[in-house]
Amino acid sequence: MKDFMKNVSCAFLTGDPLGPSPLFNIYVLMTSNKGSIGSLKWVFLKKMIKDANEPWQLGFQDAGSPVMEEIIMLHDQILFILTIIIGVVLWLIIRILLGSNYYSYYWNKLDGSFIEVIWTLIPAFILILIAFPSLKLLYIMDEGVFSANITIKVTGHQWYWSYSYEDYGEKNFEFDSYMVPTADLEFGDLRLLEVDNRLIIPVDTNVRVLITAADVLHSWTVPSLAVKMDAVPGRINETGFLIKRPGIFYGQCSEICGANHSFMPIVVEAVSLSKYIDWIGREDV
Repeated sequence: MKDFMKNVSCAFLTGDPLGPSPLFNIYVLMTSNKGSIGSLKWVFLKKMIKDANEPWQLGFQDAGSPVMEEIIMLHDQILFILTIIIGVVLWLIIRILLGSNYYSYYWNKLDGSFIEVIWTLIPAFILILIAFPSLKLLYIMDEGVFSANITIKVTGHQWYWSYSYEDYGEKNFEFDSYMVPTADLEFGDLRLLEVDNRLIIPVDTNVRVLITAADVLHSWTVPSLAVKMDAVPGRINETGFLIKRPGIFYGQCSEICGANHSFMPIVVEAVSLSKYIDWIGREDV
């Protein structure tokens, strides 16, 4: 009976009764006699600095870059305008359908020139309000590419990522990044999102990312950083970003690339410049 309830709880907390997840690990830690308050605090503190998608999430992830902040602001602005439009249209429909003059001969024969001018000019004005912030955002997204301080080459494989740091001349280095199997996860790790080697980036630094693929189409995507770029074999695409705060940012391959497409996570860790320099030194640059 206890094993049955454990599987049911795991399925409820993770949607998958076959393997544990960080949330299920917390549940076990809380219900186990061996669990301690100190261990539980460590688990929550470890998860607090991680920016990843959440179950039943409807909105954006927390912004980790200025571009993502602008995208969220533009989304909220458009949603605000859309809410007003829907409200006004619904009010007009209800007002007309419930009005006493709806079926009258006089009402249906009224000249509609004025109202036609209004519903032509107002939508045009609204589209202008949306277009200018959109164009501004498109230019902002390219600034990180043209003023980059660090260049990193990303190569997609079936089914892992390779990262190459391209700014150190003959001492350039590269490494592969594979997903950590569920059996090797520790408390606080995110199931199907952790990797053995993270991409280390300094904060407040413009980063240019050159993206390609070695076999089939992939897509390098990190939602919190507003980055999504296709990895095409034989072609190099480029994008850029700037991370404004330390943290760990998660993404996944967003182009169906084969049987293990869902097992190609991306983890970007943002650290201070001094820690980045120390890490570069340890990589035998």
